[in-house]
Amino acid sequence: MKKLLISAICMTLYPTFEGFSQEEKKQQKAVDSTKTKIVETDTKEEKNRNVMLNAANNTGPRDVNIGLPSTVGGITIQENDLPVVYYFWPELPNRTWRQSKSLGRTGLLKIGEAAITTGDLGFAVNSYTRLGTDKLEVNGNFSGSSFGWMKGDLNVSGPLSKGWSYTMGAYANFDPNSFDLKFAKYSDRTQIYRAGLTKKFNNGKGQISFLYKYANSASLTNYAVFRYKEGGKVEEYNDFKIGRDSYIVNDGTLKFKDILSGETKFADMGGSDAATTSHTFDLLGNYDLANDWKFTFSTRFRTSKASQLIAIPLSIFQGTAADNFTYDATGQPYVGNVNSMLAMYTDGTPTTSVLSRFEIKKNVEKHKWRFGLLEYYYNVDEFTSSRSFFNQTVSANPDKLVRNTPGGTSNTDADGFYNYNVGGEYHNGFENKLSGYFSDNWTVSDRLTLAYGVNLRYHKLKGDYYQTPRTPNIVFDPSQKSYFDNNWFHLGGSINAVYKVTKSAGVLADFTYTEKNGQLESYSGAAVPNLSKTKSPLAAFGLYYNQEKFSLVSQATYLTRNNYQARLNLVNPANASQSEVATVFYDIQTLGWTTDIVATPFKGFNLHYLITFQDPVYKNYDFSAFGNNYSYNDKNVLEISKVLMEIDPSYTYKDFKVWASFRYFSKQYANLTNALYFAPRWETFGGVNYKINDHFDIGLTAVNFLNQTGAKGTINGAELITDASAYYDKLLVGSYIRPFTLEASLNFRF
Repeated sequence: MKKLLISAICMTLYPTFEGFSQEEKKQQKAVDSTKTKIVETDTKEEKNRNVMLNAANNTGPRDVNIGLPSTVGGITIQENDLPVVYYFWPELPNRTWRQSKSLGRTGLLKIGEAAITTGDLGFAVNSYTRLGTDKLEVNGNFSGSSFGWMKGDLNVSGPLSKGWSYTMGAYANFDPNSFDLKFAKYSDRTQIYRAGLTKKFNNGKGQISFLYKYANSASLTNYAVFRYKEGGKVEEYNDFKIGRDSYIVNDGTLKFKDILSGETKFADMGGSDAATTSHTFDLLGNYDLANDWKFTFSTRFRTSKASQLIAIPLSIFQGTAADNFTYDATGQPYVGNVNSMLAMYTDGTPTTSVLSRFEIKKNVEKHKWRFGLLEYYYNVDEFTSSRSFFNQTVSANPDKLVRNTPGGTSNTDADGFYNYNVGGEYHNGFENKLSGYFSDNWTVSDRLTLAYGVNLRYHKLKGDYYQTPRTPNIVFDPSQKSYFDNNWFHLGGSINAVYKVTKSAGVLADFTYTEKNGQLESYSGAAVPNLSKTKSPLAAFGLYYNQEKFSLVSQATYLTRNNYQARLNLVNPANASQSEVATVFYDIQTLGWTTDIVATPFKGFNLHYLITFQDPVYKNYDFSAFGNNYSYNDKNVLEISKVLMEIDPSYTYKDFKVWASFRYFSKQYANLTNALYFAPRWETFGGVNYKINDHFDIGLTAVNFLNQTGAKGTINGAELITDASAYYDKLLVGSYIRPFTLEASLNFRF
């Protein structure tokens, strides 16, 4: 279920309209140069992957698909070579990081580079804070949309005294999204403030910077109700408009019983109960050592109070007069469709992080050596996820319902809530990761180059949790705590080889490997977690071809990963009013083939085309629920298309730039049995930028300009459904892509 939440909350990033600024010209040159740099093994960043566009929302980077589900909170985000949050749960990365004018540069790390420097598998966004400058610089952005979104983003930097300079930034985002809440004006409220000092050493060999960042962010997740049709299509239900109507209970108030104290609390989704706050202190710099060695370092101390307040739709059933439902607000009887809901509340969990990265490097003849040390410490002070269940009407801005049936097992209290803390979560303790890494870029000959590296990590995990069954109204007894103290060693690394057969063509091969065992979050449930080693080997082999106006890379990949853990919120197919939580461990295997093309057939025109074929399937996926055994071996992985395609044309003429981005997703399975799926879809973006002068440029972007609508992701409460025909024309609930949206932006710099 966390995968569904994360996919909905933090997969996308709004494209800033840099237009024709000097910074964009530099970036464009870097993109254009990929026609000759594809074979350079020392390139740490992935080119031609537009991580800044997505059709879901504008709060964080989109997930770059590698055939694995986004169970790690979407794409990993780093700032100044350190993760912006140690772990995505309970604090999502987009609660402290947004694409901003206070960032001097943003890129996408290759999978191999991430494996070497972090020991983890996957792409990672790496960003760098804009530091103090020798002269006054002002960079700003104002953005808005046709749905009332407003964003202000400003950074000012300049000199203070000899050798000293400053930077200051402010980011404020107020986004109602495309749906109207009845209890709040905005579905995303985020403010980030920064300040920093930079000192350049008098000998000219380096500098050091002191940076501070404060963030306060609250985001809500909306869903859509729709009628499921044969062939994976959906149609709107009654007057409910997908993407335009809110499916969040109309008063925004949820009720919980604290799983530690037993105290009853009403939480307001439109107020501070849903907000996360954090304070981040960075110390970073670089220095030129003797014998041409270069030293860089980045250290972070961070505290936060992480909150999550979420309502997740489960199943829809027909409420009759015998069920005795009444409106919570009026007490009047209700007969009609009812949606059972799961409410989750994490009430300001304190977290503390101390993160450091130290690195030295040197170029020696045909080698580029790099040695690094990472130290990550992370403490969580009694994370809890208190839970409750309630029922709501199936309508826009739904009403809460109260149920009181004589002798009924699904009765609610007077406020409409029941089954407090069934499936509730708790863990407490710390993690420490100490890693050493080495990499080398070796030009073996004029034809052969190798880039390789290794990461050796020591991981310690210590704390406490509860194995107490999560029965209704459970409140933990401190005397029943269980304790854990784990130590592991992990190996990670990557090797990339490029062999030039001719001046313009050659072959390339990659192998990446990472290991992990678990994290504090593994202990959140009542079950003893399976902390067997998770191994993730990824092998790839391909061909490349480069010409002045055309470049191509085509590569086949094989990837496996074992010992995934999931806690499923299941609904009984025989009785939609019954639900339970199951902890499941499983493996995934993926075969893929990707072709990436960049072409510039004539002056001003650029075309990027990317197509991926893949076949991700589950392995060893077996569990029991409601007295039955289930096996999903060789079923297709949820939410991942077997065919992905990106088409990105752009044309620049003088001070104008016109661009578009088309993304195709083939059929996506929406439940574990693969009985339900969503039909193929396109996501589209387009825009025009105009440089007014050296100080101002403007842009207009259209999101989903073909007016696509519809559902995506998974279907809540449908994990055990095996017969799709029984659900044709039935009401289901899921995620969706944004409706047609116009977004405008003004950039300025002085």
